[in-house]
Amino acid sequence: MKKLLQTVTGGPEITKDLILLLVIGGLYSLSVALSNTFVNVYLWKQSGQFMDLAAYNLAVVVLQLLTFILAGRWAKKIDRVVVLRLGVIFLSVFFFTVLFLGENAGSYLLVLGSLLGIGYGFYWLSFNILTFEITEPETRDIFNGFLGLLTSFSGMIGPFSAGFLITHMEKLTGYRLIFGISLGMFLLAVILSFFIKRRAADGQYHLREIMRLRKKYKNWGRILKANFLQGLREGSFIFIIVLWVYVTTGSELAIGTYGLIASGVSFVVYYCVGRFLKPVYRKKAILIGGIVLYAAIFIILFELSFTRLIIYGVIVSAAYPLLLVPYVSLTYDVIGKGWKAAEMRVEYIVVRELFINSGRIISIAILMVFILLFGEKTGIPFALAILGSGHMLIYWFIREINLQPGVKKGSVNVQKER
Repeated sequence: MKKLLQTVTGGPEITKDLILLLVIGGLYSLSVALSNTFVNVYLWKQSGQFMDLAAYNLAVVVLQLLTFILAGRWAKKIDRVVVLRLGVIFLSVFFFTVLFLGENAGSYLLVLGSLLGIGYGFYWLSFNILTFEITEPETRDIFNGFLGLLTSFSGMIGPFSAGFLITHMEKLTGYRLIFGISLGMFLLAVILSFFIKRRAADGQYHLREIMRLRKKYKNWGRILKANFLQGLREGSFIFIIVLWVYVTTGSELAIGTYGLIASGVSFVVYYCVGRFLKPVYRKKAILIGGIVLYAAIFIILFELSFTRLIIYGVIVSAAYPLLLVPYVSLTYDVIGKGWKAAEMRVEYIVVRELFINSGRIISIAILMVFILLFGEKTGIPFALAILGSGHMLIYWFIREINLQPGVKKGSVNVQKER
């Protein structure tokens, strides 16, 4: 696989750890595509209230934020790969609990949301740190592009397969089957993690220092504001769109069809962006992607139909890779050129995730307020019209990021440390 990937990319040498991290990321993506797409629908069918699902997703992002802080400390004291395993284990516990609770799962929304948030926190903290350590500037776009390919491929086959099974099996049997398959995939990911080289860190946990650094290292401050805006959109859109597809059609297979079409488009665009987009065009790609993502919202805001949702899905699936691949690579490059980047890489990732999840928390909180004030029918569209601007506004903050050597007088000593 290593030789195949290097031949396809036509780029620099690909390491074994990079391949393993890609495979683990692919297993995670496939498991999430199979099951997590339908968890919100599964719980909504038991509750029937958007507000309950908002509370569940709020629990997810709040516990994810808190777990990032703890996971960062453990990553400095224990090992990043061990933290990755903890994340996958908690995700496995989440799916086991959903299976165990069955039709009573809707009564434990906050417990389930907390378990999922803890799993996400451990997993993404370690995955992002390992991405930073395992990839180099010349392989980051390749890694992010091919991870996007795996995510898109998972999004093609996962929801459609799961939707087909759920539709053609009795009552909740299909749900239990796909949740069980996801549990097995997470366990496989734990096993594969033992083949990644141990990566322990020394030193103290200087979270406050890296948080304060945003005032001196301007590029760091700009990318953190952009990350907050990223979370502002993601917090609500990540579950509302899937629920809208189900509410509009009443069919799990329709969700799978939506995922198949949207992810098929995303699959092609992720390959093209990862393979051909040059670093010099990153900012322009982020600008175009952000504008298209925001404009697409108005296709579905005030008139819902499955056709409109499909059109929306196709457009955003083409725009997301255009924005995310260069944006994530730019984020890691900013960190890589930061003060004591090698020593403080854990803290940089934790602070970044704190800003993203703060945006998600604010996003869901705003959505809940709009639902309380105006009801679901009016409140949700107006909330999404505001929150959806997050990705478009990212460019406002990243446009002035300069990664050239040297800094202005009075700023921190910005140098690349790896």
